[in-house]
Amino acid sequence: MARSRFSGSLATPKVDFVIDMGNPLLNYTLDAFLKIGTVAATKVVAEESYEIVKRGSVSSHNFEKSLKKMCKEGAYWGTAAGVYAGIEYGAERIRGTRDWKNAMIGGALTGAVVSAASNNNRDKIVMDAITGGAVATAAEFLNYLT
Repeated sequence: MARSRFSGSLATPKVDFVIDMGNPLLNYTLDAFLKIGTVAATKVVAEESYEIVKRGSVSSHNFEKSLKKMCKEGAYWGTAAGVYAGIEYGAERIRGTRDWKNAMIGGALTGAVVSAASNNNRDKIVMDAITGGAVATAAEFLNYLT
């Protein structure tokens, strides 16, 4: 009986840099801010490039608008990631153990903080905290699988 099999591997390039702030909490927070902020800005570049190709023209006004959107999205997502990384690291230090519960605490508190900063009502803040905790916990469990 004939069998066929497909096997492959996908490896991404790894670029890592370290900025030592003299405090591990600040190091984790800044690292997350820079990495996720860069990802968010790159996402905007891809979206805006698509729009430019679709329109077929580039203007200085559109370029300026795209640059502002890159900065805004990068700062927003970078800040959220920095808050999450800082809270998760703090929970790890306070609890004295590294497990999925730190991710849950970090996600829930980050969801609440980001939602409260957006001037949402109490119910929305609670829902965002639950969502943040669930997403962070799921991501942590997915890390255990690999």
